Amino acid sequence: MVFKRLLGSMGVGGPAVDTVLDVTTAVPGGSLTGEVRLTGGSAGFDIEHITLELVARVEAETEDGEREGTVAFERFHIGGGFRLAAAENRSVPFAVTLPWETPVTQLHGEPLGIVLGVRTEFGIAGARDKGDLDPLSVGPLPVQEAILEAFGQLGFGFRSADLESGRIGGTGQQLPFHQEIELTPAPQYAHRISEIEVTFLANPGGLEVVLEADRRGGLFSGRDALGRHVVSHDGAAHRDWNAVVESWISQLLDAHTARAAHTAHSPYGDDAHAHGDGHGQHGGHRSEPGMGSVAAAGAAGLAVGVVGGMVAAEAVDEIGDFFEGDEDEGGDEEA
Repeated sequence: MVFKRLLGSMGVGGPAVDTVLDVTTAVPGGSLTGEVRLTGGSAGFDIEHITLELVARVEAETEDGEREGTVAFERFHIGGGFRLAAAENRSVPFAVTLPWETPVTQLHGEPLGIVLGVRTEFGIAGARDKGDLDPLSVGPLPVQEAILEAFGQLGFGFRSADLESGRIGGTGQQLPFHQEIELTPAPQYAHRISEIEVTFLANPGGLEVVLEADRRGGLFSGRDALGRHVVSHDGAAHRDWNAVVESWISQLLDAHTARAAHTAHSPYGDDAHAHGDGHGQHGGHRSEPGMGSVAAAGAAGLAVGVVGGMVAAEAVDEIGDFFEGDEDEGGDEEA
């Protein structure tokens, strides 16, 4: 797919670049191929380097409240060290591998409201031009899709998705942020939980699935129920994922019930368990900062309509606007 966005030239008559991706949708851990097409300006220039940078819009919780910032989470050097003559056309092919934890931006063609971009940077005579961004669309791995489909078939619905700054302790997380997919509860669970947040941490061997259930209000509603599971990429198409996911939910709720009963008899109340809910033991989210959500389109298979779809589409179409604000303030912000 061709994204016809020219980078800002290095002064009047400078070169420009057009980044062309071979696929419209990539997958985590998969290959991203294409070429960078350079067009020479009115004079020759020495191209010192050409770099692709993966960037994401990430939410974080700070002392001043929630904020959004741009995080560059991978860089690839794809070429350079040559002279681009005046008016010369040259293509630099590339093939890079996306990080396994690259967030999923769409399901069945429906955007989730996650904003990712590929930024092409090139250096001339010691100067760098980051230029514009091309949107990056990432679909789920087969096992990720199977798990989300199982939630949908069990009656859960898609609410929203966002990228949260911070690492989840007790996991093999590599990136400085993680994706949370928020689901509305199936009717049979609605009296006990208000939503379930699903986080996928993929790696070459499989997937860590971190679940967090927000509990309904009540005497013991002070803390959320947490769970973590490890699955393999192999045989994803042949597993009964409905049964697997249902067992995960049962374990989550059983653990919550048992802990609530124990808390009821504890002279210290729920505080007696406050230190047992961090990432180290349960792999939950709450001991790291980062809250909030991005309005998103409904995902097919999760039993909801396209709620908020117009907002999500606008976020994807105007990806440049999301990131340019940070550049105007002096470069990337780390959320």
